[in-house]
Amino acid sequence: MMFINKIIANTLPFMPKNLVWIFSKRYIAGKKIEDAIRVSKELNAEGCMVTIDLLGEFITRLEEADQNRDEYLQIIDTIQKNKIDGNYSLKPSMFGLLLDEEACYKNVRAIVEKAASYNNFVRIDMEDSQCVDMEIALFRRLKKEFPKNVGLVIQAYLRRTRKDIENMLNLHNGEASLNFRLCKGIYVEPEKIAYKQYEEINQHYLEDLDYIFQQGLYPGIATHDTPLVEGAYKLIEKYNIPKEKYEFQMLYGVAPALRKSIIEKGHRLRVYVPFGEKWFPYSTRRLKENPKMASDIIKALFVRR
Repeated sequence: MMFINKIIANTLPFMPKNLVWIFSKRYIAGKKIEDAIRVSKELNAEGCMVTIDLLGEFITRLEEADQNRDEYLQIIDTIQKNKIDGNYSLKPSMFGLLLDEEACYKNVRAIVEKAASYNNFVRIDMEDSQCVDMEIALFRRLKKEFPKNVGLVIQAYLRRTRKDIENMLNLHNGEASLNFRLCKGIYVEPEKIAYKQYEEINQHYLEDLDYIFQQGLYPGIATHDTPLVEGAYKLIEKYNIPKEKYEFQMLYGVAPALRKSIIEKGHRLRVYVPFGEKWFPYSTRRLKENPKMASDIIKALFVRR
């Protein structure tokens, strides 16, 4: 069955978008800001915080970066006006990272500044390996200017991640803790730079989380993997970590039962809420990351909901 799912996952990106949307609508809030607001309010009512993400990445023209910046600024005003309990996530390649690093910095800085004006927070997503050094450099610049308003994603499957954490410790202080979302990593990378096996990725994930707790940093424990959640519970208990010093994070539409159980145990949890017209690349990447989801689409074609 897994083999069949992989075939489906690799084929669907070439199928009509309205077919792929059958899958996507489970994992994307919608195409408009109104959809993100509706979903965010529902999640807030369930006891979840959110992080809002406008979909898009790897632009080819700087004019697109300007448009994306202006849209994000409007999003922040709208989300704050609606009193959503949440913050923001963004991908630097959406703001020109691979075209002009300085232009990207200025665009992202404007977004962080806008969030900071509401005493809110922006998470810089980590993209594929070509972007890692540039995104760490971008984070360093912004962290110095907005110490309480910006965080970074780190990926446990990259062999370099522990060293990257160590190298950023000079940015940490008690009043403005280093704030990392720790995820496994989803981009296809060569074995030379990334761990490949499930067991070794999980091992390094928990080792990184252990180190983060030891250093007094703030982790967003981003996983849908029950063994990792249980491993995190053990580390939280081991170090007696206060509930305000960490949070769990999950993708919208994924593992709702696990999400509910985490909240019921009294832990804080934040849901990543993606939306926007550029949903197609995100959806196809999710399929390749988890081919089992592909069978949901086939079922949706034949089962009336």
